[in-house]
Amino acid sequence: MKVKDSRAGPQRTSRRSSGVWERSERPPRYPRLTQTRIPAMAESEAETPSTPIEYESKYFEHHGVRLPPFCRGKMEEIANFSLRNSDIWIVTYPKSGTSLLQELVYLVSQGADPDEIGLMNIDEQLPVLEYPQPGLDIIQELTSPRLIKSHLPYRFLPMALHNGESKVIYMARNPKDLVVSYYQFHRSLRTMSYRGTFQEFCRRFMNDKLGYGSWFEHVQEFWEHRMDSNVLFLKYEDMYKDLATVVEQLARFLGISCDKAQLEAMVESCQQLIEQCSDSEALSICRGRVGLWKDIFTVSMNDKFDAVYKQKMGKSDLTFDFSL
Repeated sequence: MKVKDSRAGPQRTSRRSSGVWERSERPPRYPRLTQTRIPAMAESEAETPSTPIEYESKYFEHHGVRLPPFCRGKMEEIANFSLRNSDIWIVTYPKSGTSLLQELVYLVSQGADPDEIGLMNIDEQLPVLEYPQPGLDIIQELTSPRLIKSHLPYRFLPMALHNGESKVIYMARNPKDLVVSYYQFHRSLRTMSYRGTFQEFCRRFMNDKLGYGSWFEHVQEFWEHRMDSNVLFLKYEDMYKDLATVVEQLARFLGISCDKAQLEAMVESCQQLIEQCSDSEALSICRGRVGLWKDIFTVSMNDKFDAVYKQKMGKSDLTFDFSL
């Protein structure tokens, strides 16, 4: 994606015209990552008060939804953000497989070279709407087609999206794996200062007290709009079950014509990334295998989580795979 000024990131390249993307041998994309494990959680830790005051102070509420501090003062501007018909939006609740999805979308929509994606900072190519950097003004000036990410709930996204402008790709992930990944993410960031137990964090998730609000409302809002012509609803676990079908769905939704060889090349590249993120040697914040929660949840925690899930999702026909 190219910006009109000197802050531009790497230029796009495409090999789609050659029919098949050639794939050179290269080391893993995350060669220096080392594993960080979460220790087993004893039942006796469950009631330990653990959330620092600093953690609480980092969020603010907007119409009943807890949002990160960098969203403060810009929600009206976000609501009125100008869209283009060529825009492609990737929307997820945090830790729902955004990194995998953005690589897949970039491959399909840009005809990008899989090898180059492994070497570039793709986050610079797909900015997050509400983040402080690069900022709304810079995103507004990106050349078309713009690829934009957001973690905001459906109701807070630009109003033009609700009217069918631009294409929106939403990915949902089973909440047990998601909460484990979200906890690891909070622990890894100095700015979050979260040093509490996983049990406490999980309770906050079940009570809708984490950044970006209720996961249950977030996914159900988009599920209700899954039949909208400009919305594609995907599930993270389906990338593990049948990646080729997901790639085909994505290409069809974006109006991209792919021959069999191109499709296989894209699937192969994305499959390598999935395998690396599932590898036991990968950093736990990246580990994306389905069923990760089984290494962390105690029996008691799982029972409580299931009860809350049934209460909040019982009337929905949206289902998830919690293991494969």
